[in-house]
Amino acid sequence: MSVTQDQIMAELRKVALPGGSNLVESDLVRALTLRHGEVSFVIEAPDAATAQAWGQVESQAKALLEALDGVEKVSIVMTAHGPSSPKPAPAAGSEPPSLKIGRHPTPQQGKQGVPGVKHIIAIASGKGGVGKSTVSANLAVALARQGRKVGLLDADIYGPSQPRMMGINKRPASPDGQTIEPLHAHGVTLMSIGFMIPDGEAVVWRGPMLMGAMQQMLGQVAWGELDVLLIDMPPGTGDVQLTLGQKTELTGALVVSTPQDVALIDARRGISMFEKLKVPVLGLIENMSTYVCPNCGHEDHIFGHGGVAQEADKLGVPLLAELPLAIEARVAGDEGTPVAAGDWPLAAPYMALAERLVKIGVA
Repeated sequence: MSVTQDQIMAELRKVALPGGSNLVESDLVRALTLRHGEVSFVIEAPDAATAQAWGQVESQAKALLEALDGVEKVSIVMTAHGPSSPKPAPAAGSEPPSLKIGRHPTPQQGKQGVPGVKHIIAIASGKGGVGKSTVSANLAVALARQGRKVGLLDADIYGPSQPRMMGINKRPASPDGQTIEPLHAHGVTLMSIGFMIPDGEAVVWRGPMLMGAMQQMLGQVAWGELDVLLIDMPPGTGDVQLTLGQKTELTGALVVSTPQDVALIDARRGISMFEKLKVPVLGLIENMSTYVCPNCGHEDHIFGHGGVAQEADKLGVPLLAELPLAIEARVAGDEGTPVAAGDWPLAAPYMALAERLVKIGVA
């Protein structure tokens, strides 16, 4: 008989802690793995002194799990999240404490908004490589240039790109170890998991850790008063999309696709997901719609043309924008200054998209 992770967590709920809680409720179980009957995990105590005093906790957890049918070996590592004694409060003007991102989600009843934020819009795509993050960055900057108070949350946990595209990458401060102070660039308030991890380091998390991180970046960031918060979603229809759709009061979603048939197939899946989650699809955006040769001026439709417009018509939602494919947009994103921040022709389509969202009252 094989044992399941749910059975293991149920047993760990029986391990009582001083104060009446248990290992699971206190969110102290880390890196749980189950392989061929071998169970291993980390108990993350609040501090070193507590870790030393919790020998009985470790012994009880091990005994309970070894008694389960299907468990052949149990390995537990006791570690400490913080120092053995509390640090003194930082002096005025010194660097405030950092906040750890990535934990299991806390229980939540129903959908919730973000305090001070009027509208929350998810920007999604059915597949990667269609330019969704470029659209998100430029739309945020264009809305800011329209006089809106704009936030941009990079929810692509595994592949955060907004720090590079917005030209800022430093660790946010936390004045109390609980609240995260967001960063600011080009008139936009920013938060990304990319600010919290070293550049190039992989995020290796399962679904619960993703959901906990999203909960933190929505609920513990001091977003302030915003007209609109744009969420740059990861591609596809995974855990992050499901969590946001079920737990966050979204105004609606924008779906980005290229005109290519393969991209449209995946875009339909994304639209179907939002329909199942009862999140309104505000409209579609066709990216890489056309390419104009900078040398001869010839216009070409490299990925086809009109496919997104046809899909929007079929679904009964507006086609909000047809955005060009241009090397300048790529260079600007790599250099940290979105094209929408400048007064040149490539900014015009993004400004028109921002104006349209303001006009329909969602930004």
